[in-house]
Amino acid sequence: MFQSPIDFDSDMLQYDSTLSPLVLEGYNMSSNEQFILGNNGHSVKLDLPPNMYIKSLGPRYTATELHLHWGNQNNPRGSEHTVDGNHFAAELHIVHYNSDKYPDMSTAREKSDGLAVLAVLIEMGSFSPSYDNIFSYLQDVKYKDQKIQIPGFNIQDLLPQNLNEYYRYQGSLTTPPCFPSVLWTVFRNPVQISQDQLLALETALYCTHIDDPSPQELVNNFREVQKFDERLVHVSFHQGWRLGKR
Repeated sequence: MFQSPIDFDSDMLQYDSTLSPLVLEGYNMSSNEQFILGNNGHSVKLDLPPNMYIKSLGPRYTATELHLHWGNQNNPRGSEHTVDGNHFAAELHIVHYNSDKYPDMSTAREKSDGLAVLAVLIEMGSFSPSYDNIFSYLQDVKYKDQKIQIPGFNIQDLLPQNLNEYYRYQGSLTTPPCFPSVLWTVFRNPVQISQDQLLALETALYCTHIDDPSPQELVNNFREVQKFDERLVHVSFHQGWRLGKR
């Protein structure tokens, strides 16, 4: 079974002219609407409403959550996917399930066509007001199972401006039980957050409950790259084009 994450080695990338720009619906949420932000002990997670979905993958893939992966302040190389062996500082995943075929995420995650995940590679650079819609509330979900309501915002602002260039492959969830049920779309162009924002992500959270006598920091919550033998990654861009910034 195919597992994730993987390294996007230049030698295994194949241009696919049928890969069209992503069409996203319902991503621009009003600040009058509310999200639930929580700490599940594995990551910081934002629950997403069912009117958010990917329109361009054939079946309707409805959003259910987003979460992040990161390293630690001494080793800020916390992305799950890598490019030619190089890690990024962090990675965002927006998880969707095939709502045309399955009633919910828990059913869909066991099916080969059950899930579609959008992944954003994050590098250190300029301050991101968009990511601060999440990071400014990290202190309110410091411990496992803490939750808070936060104002809605445009989720698409967390993505690169260019949605046309991406890696596409069939893989798995990166957290146990790692079902091989994910159609991955990993955007080619990274987005930037500031050093202070990255430090907040790396130091604010604990994977233990508030009353635990031995609190443990929530760090290094990324899975190591998995073997990708005899598989090609389809890409929507021609190799050799220079990577752009957000």
